[in-house]
Amino acid sequence: MGQKQSTFTQDELEEYQDCTFFTKKEILHVHKRFRQLNTRNAERITLSEVLELPELKVNPFRERICQIFSEDGSGAMSFEDFLDMMSVFSEGATRDVKASYAFRMYDFDGDGYLDKQDLIEAITCLCGAGGLKPAEMELISDKILEEADLDGDHRLSYVEFEHVISRAPDFINTFRIRI
Repeated sequence: MGQKQSTFTQDELEEYQDCTFFTKKEILHVHKRFRQLNTRNAERITLSEVLELPELKVNPFRERICQIFSEDGSGAMSFEDFLDMMSVFSEGATRDVKASYAFRMYDFDGDGYLDKQDLIEAITCLCGAGGLKPAEMELISDKILEEADLDGDHRLSYVEFEHVISRAPDFINTFRIRI
């Protein structure tokens, strides 16, 4: 009487726990948030449903974040995709994990480097279309490369990006979504 059927088996919860920075209780809470967004009760939530997450609504990289964590790159997410995203943005995720996903977020062309065009796209996300003049975006991207491009190849490798992140003490606190 009054027995509630569990959403996951113990084995499933343990497997999710092994793959994330979450406790079993936190995983169940993330699943509850996924179900709240999943108005159609489907296997995957659409990009527009994911973007209803309050923490993403104000993030200038919201669509890019969803694309990175979506298995097919569309922004639509299965529960596992959603759990991965929430885990990376959790307080328990390491600086290295956060830096890796931040790098992917800024690598718009997916070539493994942050070049001038990637930086201009990131600046556009931050400032909005028309927020800065093209010459201003060029200047900012040139200054970023001048400061951070250690090997002089006019692009940032992951190692160079990580070096910049290591000098940003607030990075780990700003790259976060509270569950």
